[in-house]
Amino acid sequence: MTVEIWLSALLAGFLLDLLLGDPHWAPHPVRAMGWLIGKLEGALRPLAHSPRGELAAGAALAVLVPLISGGLALALVLACAAVSPVLAFAVQSVLDYQLLAARALRDESVSVYRRLRAGDLPGARRAVSMIVGRDTDCLDEAGVTRAAVETVAENTSDGVIAPLLYMALGGAPLGMVYKAVNTMDSMVGYKNERYLYFGRAAARLDDVFNWIPARLAGLLLCAGAALSGLNARGALRVFLRDRRRHTSPNSAHTEAACAGALGVRLAGPNRYFGAVVDKPYIGEARRAIVPGDILLANRLMYAGAVLALGLFCLVPLSLLIFG
Repeated sequence: MTVEIWLSALLAGFLLDLLLGDPHWAPHPVRAMGWLIGKLEGALRPLAHSPRGELAAGAALAVLVPLISGGLALALVLACAAVSPVLAFAVQSVLDYQLLAARALRDESVSVYRRLRAGDLPGARRAVSMIVGRDTDCLDEAGVTRAAVETVAENTSDGVIAPLLYMALGGAPLGMVYKAVNTMDSMVGYKNERYLYFGRAAARLDDVFNWIPARLAGLLLCAGAALSGLNARGALRVFLRDRRRHTSPNSAHTEAACAGALGVRLAGPNRYFGAVVDKPYIGEARRAIVPGDILLANRLMYAGAVLALGLFCLVPLSLLIFG
């Protein structure tokens, strides 16, 4: 398996995601990871009888899930490479495609936009509830729009740019490791009674894996603002000022760049499971947020993704082929 093959497969996977998105009927590795996490949690929890035991059990989960996910992908890729480079390329292309979420993110958020444009606020609330964790039944049009824009901005990092980076560095197997870490955090990385100790290792590991990608993604969105005809200067200014306005060390970087590029204010207080969580605002309310900002956020996301693909994949691939 050569670097040229896995970088070419990454380009093919990006194009497949652009064209096909994520059909809900198709098998997906993230669903398999979710099943594995559930099974391992069920096996490990009975062994933990104290906070220290839960920490140890959670640490075991945080090691096993990425190891199994990446190991299986590596074994599959190496087996295919032993048969044929063409087969290895094809399998890696499909795996890379499944690890990217740009088209799915665009489709889900545009579904919210279409319902808002049709005046169907209840339908828009239901649509946005599929992609956010906050309570949506009390959101007005601006609240639904803001939730969709924030989701596009935040997931530009962990759904698009971070997978591109890890797959460029280590092919589909390293991409699977990253996605396993990210999936674990989304399932057990909560600071509630159930996961305060058990999910701590998964949450910390996710912070580590996303530390560099989140900052790169914020900068790439600032550059992408210029590429997509948005406010690049505002994106950079708000990114530098507001990128740390979140309890997570990685979550606000792309939101800050997006808020500055659009000239709107994001984040702030939101309701989760019936309780209001007071979060700081990101960006400035230079104008009211409107449903069309969902489309602008997607344009910015794709601009950042294309820049990431060029930086992580096309430039090194060109150097390897023509250098």
